[in-house]
Amino acid sequence: MSKIRSIVSAIALASSVSVASAWEALPTKAPAPANNPTTAEKVELGRILFHDPRLSSTGTVSCASCHNTMLGGEDNRPNSMGVNGQTGGRSAPTVWNSAFNEVQFWDGRAASLEDQAAGPVTNPIEMGMKNWDDVVDRLKSIDGYQAYFEKAFGKNSISKDNATKAIAAYERTLITPNSPYDKYAKGNKKALTEQQVRGLNKVVELGCVNCHSGPAFNGPGTFQKFPLIDNAYLEKQYKLSEDKGLYEVTGKSGDENFFKVPTLRNIALTAPYFHNGSVKTLDKAVKVMANVQLGQKLTAAEVDDIVAFLNALTGEFPKQEMPTLPGTLGRSFN
Repeated sequence: MSKIRSIVSAIALASSVSVASAWEALPTKAPAPANNPTTAEKVELGRILFHDPRLSSTGTVSCASCHNTMLGGEDNRPNSMGVNGQTGGRSAPTVWNSAFNEVQFWDGRAASLEDQAAGPVTNPIEMGMKNWDDVVDRLKSIDGYQAYFEKAFGKNSISKDNATKAIAAYERTLITPNSPYDKYAKGNKKALTEQQVRGLNKVVELGCVNCHSGPAFNGPGTFQKFPLIDNAYLEKQYKLSEDKGLYEVTGKSGDENFFKVPTLRNIALTAPYFHNGSVKTLDKAVKVMANVQLGQKLTAAEVDDIVAFLNALTGEFPKQEMPTLPGTLGRSFN
């Protein structure tokens, strides 16, 4: 939790973020922690685990159920659906480019992709397994997993730690570079239209890049209060402040309604918007953000320009193939 607190303290530096930081192209490779170097074997195992619904109590929900890598990396629902049709209170963040987040989840309660991968599996609303011991027993009971784990980690290596490391290794390959913006940032000034350039300039002028900075447009791991400016009309419509965000993790006064700054990458594909999925369209999300974060009322033309620029943040998606899952050969897995 100390990492979360230190990141929150960085908010005070947000206003000093250089405009130049908004001109960074997205890296094509994500850094991996020293204790989990990326290998092809881990990535393959992680891809299989990510798509296997048998990691859920009902055998119906996989990581991919809420984080669709065939599209925008989430599920386009206001609130994601877990086992037995249950829904949580938050909209699933995209898994694309999540390797460039300093912390994971809207409230930042996971410090790494490895930590994040462990959470949903035993969340009673999401994947519903009672504990990771049961998950490991299930993996050991499924024919074929032993060989995949052995290739990635060595003999007798099926464990929570290795399963989450494999999922994280796979997620670090989910990068979408070479958007029109990236090409523009690298010097191709024809990669953006005139309208998109106007939108980029307006984003800088308004101060959006104070939070949405850096190559992933998600800031240096900072949290930000949302909504920042009270607006009774918008609150009644969208209930933006009902979720207390970071406070629900820390329980500390002053953390109410703080959330991890989300990436703007591929945002055109990830409607509905905000932590509670309350806003259905990108143009409306831009208007709401300008109002409750910046105290600005934008003209229709300004909104159109910003939306045009945000569309230029849609990158190239590496081809994803659905894996063949290890079978159970004539018997039920549970």
